[in-house]
Amino acid sequence: MINPECKNKTVLLTGAGGPASAGMVSVLRKWGYRIIAIDMLPYSPAFYISDKAYVVPAGNSLEFLPRLQEICNKENVDAIVSVVDEELPHVSKLEKRGIHIIQPRSEFVELCLDKYRCMKELKKKGINVPPTWLVTEIPADAPYPLFIKPRVGRGSRGIGKVNSHGDLVQFLDNSAYSADNLLAQPFVPGTEFTVSVVVWRDGDVQAVVPKEIISKVGVTRLAITRKNQKIHDLCLAIQKEFRADGPFNVQLSMDENGEPLPFEINPRFSTSITLTMAAGVDELGGILSQALFGKDSYRFSGWKEGIVLVRHTTDQFLSEEQYLAINQSCAG
Repeated sequence: MINPECKNKTVLLTGAGGPASAGMVSVLRKWGYRIIAIDMLPYSPAFYISDKAYVVPAGNSLEFLPRLQEICNKENVDAIVSVVDEELPHVSKLEKRGIHIIQPRSEFVELCLDKYRCMKELKKKGINVPPTWLVTEIPADAPYPLFIKPRVGRGSRGIGKVNSHGDLVQFLDNSAYSADNLLAQPFVPGTEFTVSVVVWRDGDVQAVVPKEIISKVGVTRLAITRKNQKIHDLCLAIQKEFRADGPFNVQLSMDENGEPLPFEINPRFSTSITLTMAAGVDELGGILSQALFGKDSYRFSGWKEGIVLVRHTTDQFLSEEQYLAINQSCAG
């Protein structure tokens, strides 16, 4: 798959400690890119399989963007792939410097990162969503159980299921978030999906890949690709109304009538991106190629239903010399 043009291009991947990072590096390697990995934590898995790695400040800190800019200048970065929510608004600012930023448009990113506002805007456009309230606005007749989560957050941090008002009070007492920064939605017990939506700047949806979630602990552990026309149509409607014009994923549950209810949209590649690619849609490599070399450089084809992701820990083995050299370079 190595493209001779890619050998002259450098791609920076953020979130090198994430569950999909090693798989994403492997895909970039097959295309022939030079790969820079960054993360706020040392010993991140993708550090040891990339060409260069750096430890950076937290994505929501004032120091993050200047440090990222410094690394991009030093390494002559051509494109950035960010998979960390709080980094997305900052990373987008580097597009003005001629770096290709592989994420949706800034307006869409801003909308999706505010989960409460996102649900309200979807409803205004006629897209069916679960009732969504700030915790301070939960009506007395709200149907428990309720799912509580931060208005702005990721990775299942600060979430919980409450079965009664008493449970809610106890949850709030133990939460790191204030009530006005938490939202509530009725628990939808139907089948959950994460859906990869492949789209680039011209707005043309090139692929929609629904993945049924079988097991999830913070991130997806077990999932299977499923074709579903209603989910497909929903994702087309979201793109039409909000013009992401960049890769995003939709989290949804099927209601008792078999209708998809989106409860969250993430303006980035999903952590189950490797399953999308295993099913035949290389959304990472394909979108990167289109960004760097034009849309005609890569065309998506069909994908396979019934491909299963089983996520597990993979051990890596290095010599002590390799380990020390990589960790020393991360601080550079």
